[in-house]
Formats: sequence, C-alpha cells, structure tokens
Amino acid sequence: MSDGTFDYVREPQAIYAASFAAIRESCDVSSLPGAMQGIALRIAHAAGDSAAIAGLDWSDGAAEAGIAALKAGAPVLADARMVAEGVIRSALPANNRVICTLGLGSVAGNAARGGTTRSAAAVELWPEFLSGAVVAIGNAPTALFRLLQGLAAGWPKPALIVGMPVGYIGAAESKSALSGLAPAPFIVLTGQRGGSAIAAATVNALSRAAS
Repeated sequence: MSDGTFDYVREPQAIYAASFAAIRESCDVSSLPGAMQGIALRIAHAAGDSAAIAGLDWSDGAAEAGIAALKAGAPVLADARMVAEGVIRSALPANNRVICTLGLGSVAGNAARGGTTRSAAAVELWPEFLSGAVVAIGNAPTALFRLLQGLAAGWPKPALIVGMPVGYIGAAESKSALSGLAPAPFIVLTGQRGGSAIAAATVNALSRAAS
C-alpha cells in the first residue's frame, strides 16, 4: 500500500517546459507556417495527443488575421462558458473582452420558440459584436452552422473564426461548411475532434503571439 508519498514534478514552469518538450519530440511542426506552429503545439497540449494536429486546417493568413485583431483590441466571442473560461485573460494583448451570450436571459426562450439549440440562439445575439472579432466555437456545431447562416445573410464579418466544435452529429459537417464557404479567415480541426479546451488553446496561442 502506498504511504501517500509520490514522486512527481511540482514546479509549474518545469511542468510547462517538460510538456512542450515532449510534444515537440512527438510531432514535427516545422513545416507549418510561423504562427500555426504555436497553435499546433497548444492544440496537442490541450488534447493530450499530438495526433490531433493532423486534422488542423486553415485559410491563408488566418493566424495573422487573428493576431492583428487581438492586438487591435477585438473581442473574443465564445459559444460556451467552457471556451470563455479557458481563455487566459492575462495573455490577451489589449485587455480584450471575452463574450459568451449563452447564459443571457432571452436565449432559452428564443431557442424554444425557434426550435433550435440554446447555442444557436445565443449566436443570434452576436451581430453587434462580430465586426473584426475573433470567434471561438469549441462546443456546438449548431452554433457554427448558425454563424455561417448569419454571415451569408449579411452579418458583420469577423476577423477570424476558430471552428472547433466537437462530436458525432454535425461537428465534421459544420467545419467542412466553414472551410468550403470561407466567409472569413478560419482555423479548424477537421472531423469529430475539437472541444472547448482546444478552441480556447487556439485563442491562447494567438494571444501569446500577439503579446
């Protein structure tokens, strides 16, 4: 029986350094364009699996567009509280707002009346914040589909869409629609993989590059 004494690394910076050293040993990101390398490393870290970055796709200049937007003070729009809470506020370069409308009082009623998810109904409150924003979708495919519909209908254009919803129903399809339509610069993790932690990690990588 263990006496409750364990030999493990305790110092935060040592853990951080060892983690990213291990990721670099397990995958080669040198072929990726500059800012995408940091994003790939943070996605691998958030997923606990370097194989996750095999599904990484982006439009030309997407990372640079996101970095410039954050430097200029653009808000981050998150589809879920888990995404919003995963964004490291101290790393944001311009005291940027992080906005999640999912919990607002009108959302549940709007979703019920519209026969849709709360995530999609929450996106309907985004237009006033969208112009030049960094969008991070890490939970709901319906949120990404609703955003694409809104942009097709003339909603303001964001600076960057981080499209990383997760799941078996609609996730792969919504990300394929984003990359196919490309209504704004985008970064996606193709297929079923994604999630709030991965979307937030992408924003955090952009923040660090912008600082």
